[in-house]
Formats: sequence, structure tokens, C-alpha cells
Amino acid sequence: MNAQRAMQIFESKDTIAVQLEGQPVWIEKVDAANGVATVQVGQKPTNVQTVAIDRLTE
Repeated sequence: MNAQRAMQIFESKDTIAVQLEGQPVWIEKVDAANGVATVQVGQKPTNVQTVAIDRLTE
């Protein structure tokens, strides 16, 4: 995924399925300048990671 698409998903009112290495994630923040996104992995609100945007897939 690229930064522009990640930002579109983050700003969308629709629920769009995104995965990180096969696990569902929820995008919480996109830092396009640094090419990273903060995501919640699975259903645990405490499982938050900052990952390279190109590791995310739809």
C-alpha cells in the first residue's frame, strides 16, 4: 500500500479491510512524510504498532 491510499482509508467513513502480514488492523494514524502508520492489531486496543505503510495490504 502507498501513503496516499493509507490516508484515504484512514479518512474514509466506510470500513475498509486492511491487513498487516495476514492480521486485520485498524489504521489509527498515518505519517506520510516518514512512510509509517500507527495501527491497532486485531481486536486488542492495547496492541498498537507503528509500521511501514508498504507492509499494509487491502
